[in-house]
Amino acid sequence: MVNDPDKDALKGKALLKKVKELEHLSREEKAKTCGYYTVTKRGVTRVNMMKFLNALIEAEGIQIDSTQSGNGRGGRSASYRITVQSNGNLLIGSAYTKLMGLKPGDEFEISLGRKHIHLKQLGGGDEEIEDS
Repeated sequence: MVNDPDKDALKGKALLKKVKELEHLSREEKAKTCGYYTVTKRGVTRVNMMKFLNALIEAEGIQIDSTQSGNGRGGRSASYRITVQSNGNLLIGSAYTKLMGLKPGDEFEISLGRKHIHLKQLGGGDEEIEDS
């Protein structure tokens, strides 16, 4: 293969700018002009549309693949609902504490309303966590 698309292909803002300049061309021609093609040993040009479209998506800042946690395993996402456990406890899961940047040992003041619970973090931020 003569052309290495990973080396010569436009990316990021340069790609977006070039695609706008080439709005009169077909998708295949845009991809080829931006460097998303290979030439086989026999001289056949092949346009790499998937790489081109993925580069456009990435350049736009759109996140398609889910990001995994640091341990490499997926998990449940936060539903923003909790249920009283059979022993009467409310458990706030790690998804919420990670989102808020909480660490073991962080303390909260609990105040009860008619239909809600307020948690006010002590000694750090003035953020309030509300649970209905």
